[in-house]
Amino acid sequence: MNGLVMLIIAAAVLIAAYVFYGRWLAKKWGIDPRKKTPAHEFEDGMDYVPTKPSVVFGHEFASIAGAGPINGPIQAAMFGWLPVLLWILIGGIFFGAVQDFSALYASVKNKGKTVGYIIESYIGQTGKRLFLLFVWLFSILVIAAFADIVAGTFGGFNAEGARVTANGSVATTSTLFIVVAVGLGFFIRKVKPSGLLSGAVAVALLAVCIGLGLLAPVFVAKNIWLYIVFAYIFIASVTPVWALLQPRDYLNSFLLVAMIIGAFIGVVFSAPDINIPAFTSFAITGAGGSVSYLFPILFVTVACGAVSGFHSLVASGTASKQIDNERHMLPISFGARLVESFLAVLALIAVGSLAINGKLPAGTPPQIFASAIAGFLTKIGLPETIVFTLITLSVSAFALTSLDSVARVGRLAFQELFTEDLKAGQSPSGISVVLSNKYVATIATLILGYLLAILGYASIWPLFGSANQLLAALSLIACAVFLKKTNRQGIMLWLPMFIMLAVTFTALVFTIRDKGGKLFNGTFNFGLDFLQLIFATLLLGLGIMVAVSGVSKLLEKEKPETRRKKGIAA
Repeated sequence: MNGLVMLIIAAAVLIAAYVFYGRWLAKKWGIDPRKKTPAHEFEDGMDYVPTKPSVVFGHEFASIAGAGPINGPIQAAMFGWLPVLLWILIGGIFFGAVQDFSALYASVKNKGKTVGYIIESYIGQTGKRLFLLFVWLFSILVIAAFADIVAGTFGGFNAEGARVTANGSVATTSTLFIVVAVGLGFFIRKVKPSGLLSGAVAVALLAVCIGLGLLAPVFVAKNIWLYIVFAYIFIASVTPVWALLQPRDYLNSFLLVAMIIGAFIGVVFSAPDINIPAFTSFAITGAGGSVSYLFPILFVTVACGAVSGFHSLVASGTASKQIDNERHMLPISFGARLVESFLAVLALIAVGSLAINGKLPAGTPPQIFASAIAGFLTKIGLPETIVFTLITLSVSAFALTSLDSVARVGRLAFQELFTEDLKAGQSPSGISVVLSNKYVATIATLILGYLLAILGYASIWPLFGSANQLLAALSLIACAVFLKKTNRQGIMLWLPMFIMLAVTFTALVFTIRDKGGKLFNGTFNFGLDFLQLIFATLLLGLGIMVAVSGVSKLLEKEKPETRRKKGIAA
């Protein structure tokens, strides 16, 4: 298979999916451009902020993409390019894009509330509590994995102690991004410039930061960067969304789109061959003797490249509170999801181009991706060192923008978990006041995230994939129940929902079985294996309980009086 042919096929399929399937969904569920959105109805200057669609798209895309669409397909390529490509396209359209759009749609139609509140409204209080606990644990996994990736791309020294200039430049540029993003946020909020002017200012600031980063790289060890990254995401979690999160994501979106365009141009001009088989095997034996089966490992490894539960948290946690008009929901959710699938195809082409005789290249997925794209672009005359640095910067920006959002999502889930349901005249208890405080909630979330981050993303990624896909299934259940209860068609969510439940429950059972086996054969590691066993068991238990309560609501027949109230014939 040729990489250019693969890319053209993928682009055609994804564009057709948006034009036909996405618009059909919008028509089926109903979009009202005249209806006041939650951003206008509850504007508070903190989370509810009416925002230009280009800015919200930048925030959504930069937040959801993360390192997932690059890491996942590259790791899953061990099964061959065909199953990975099919899952990226089929999963991205009929699983991921449907979930993203339905989550944003349901949230906007429910006052910008999170998926947790939607579960409470349509499934029950217990379901909401269980879901929030699941989301909090999941957020900790994401924080740990992506914080380690970011610190790794910032780390100024390699294993031998030599300086890594590309990483030093990335660190300088990313730090400057944060500083100028604050100024950009105030500029957009106070001056209210046109989309063209704000875009021009963002691109100019981006160019200055990149130039300074290339000229003045900063060399700091990875472990120090880990502390700095956690300090930053603490601040990002408690700062008003317009002051840091929104402008930084907007700023980074230009860099990320430029990276995708650059990678696309590189593939067009180099037309690389894919040097891995179309299909290898249903079972792959690793170096340590462990066996990875195509089902379910392919589906939880590709993760963000096809479907990601994290997207529903971003859509309902932040983006829904910024939607200026309902007609913007489709491009911001469905559209951003398909762009991410396109990036996943580029990652698959990248790893296939560097493979030799079917053997995958060595290195981390971000290194593999950056090396491949830099190699493509050097063929049209661009300097390899600078291109490699810019691609590494883009990958780091993906992960750091996801950290911005997931830290806030984790904090909100923790706060909601301990917020009491009070009647008129009641006062919250002292423990509720403390635990629902945004600073306490953020600290509790980040401490556990840091402890897991020490293990490294490679140790966390298998659990992240399983938890992420299970979260997607639970979000699909919540949205399907919402669509049913509001007399909208939601049958298109049912098949993805049940397939993802089967995939994730199987993956978590495999993890528990493998770690439990180590416990009995004397090879159990009371650090890494213990944490993975505990998290896998908690996630599986919580997932089953939320799924059972949600599916039971979905399958139950409505009482005749309820149907009459809705105006439906019994």
